[in-house]
Amino acid sequence: MRLASIDGTIRAAHEAHISVFDRGLLFGDSVFETLRTYGGRVFEVEAHLARLERSLAAVGIQSPCSRATFKVEIVRALEAAGNEESVLRVIVTRGEGPLGIDPSEARRPSRILTVEALTPQPVERLRHGLRTRTLRTIRAADAAPSAKLTNYLASVLATRDVRALGADEALLVGSTGHVLEGTTFNVFAVVGQSLCTAPVELGLLEGITRGLVLDLGHRAGLTIELRALTPEELGSADEVFATSTLRELVPIATVDEHRIAKTPGPWTRRLHEAFCQRAGASPPPYDNV
Repeated sequence: MRLASIDGTIRAAHEAHISVFDRGLLFGDSVFETLRTYGGRVFEVEAHLARLERSLAAVGIQSPCSRATFKVEIVRALEAAGNEESVLRVIVTRGEGPLGIDPSEARRPSRILTVEALTPQPVERLRHGLRTRTLRTIRAADAAPSAKLTNYLASVLATRDVRALGADEALLVGSTGHVLEGTTFNVFAVVGQSLCTAPVELGLLEGITRGLVLDLGHRAGLTIELRALTPEELGSADEVFATSTLRELVPIATVDEHRIAKTPGPWTRRLHEAFCQRAGASPPPYDNV
């Protein structure tokens, strides 16, 4: 079932409405988190709500309620939806206000929680991996580094552009010519015995799954290198994969004209299996690919 909780009141999807004067709609003046369940329980809820608080602080929106209240409302919404597994999105906007952009004119912040059934990652993605293209773009997140903003227009347009080129996903390249992240995911490369990913200081989103994979890689004996790679360096890596809350780990098969040597590679499989074990989930179905 798909539903929403608006300022603590649960509503059916077709009855969930916000004001047309809400600044989240007018200006993208809002932040969010995407969460998911395993066995009906929200995974890493504390980490997600802590990041939500950091995003709110980064853009100067006062939290509309306590972390404890958010958790209570999440549980209530999950119970009302009754899905076997769910995807949740927590959104906080600066609230209603006049058409001017001055944030001081906003009224109280609004909180929105949506819930819908989780659609599992297609097994074919594990078999074939993602075809990616690199793009230079200006991201809304550059105005508030590491904040998870709802304004994803740059990612929407990047996805449109690479799909027209026959790719699945876009990799976003910064001003120095290095790959920072994907449209909705972090990017990792295995080079020899090193696990490489761009540092958050470059302005990318500090993904929750990213942090877990860094820890799992360290525990598995890989050398962790927080450095961004050029598209050419990424294309010549032994393995490349994407991470996010909904994707977990997904192999990347191509970067522009470069075909990745191992897709899915042994470290991608091993780290994905370790991640699922930590999440209390079934092993990823690599045996079926």
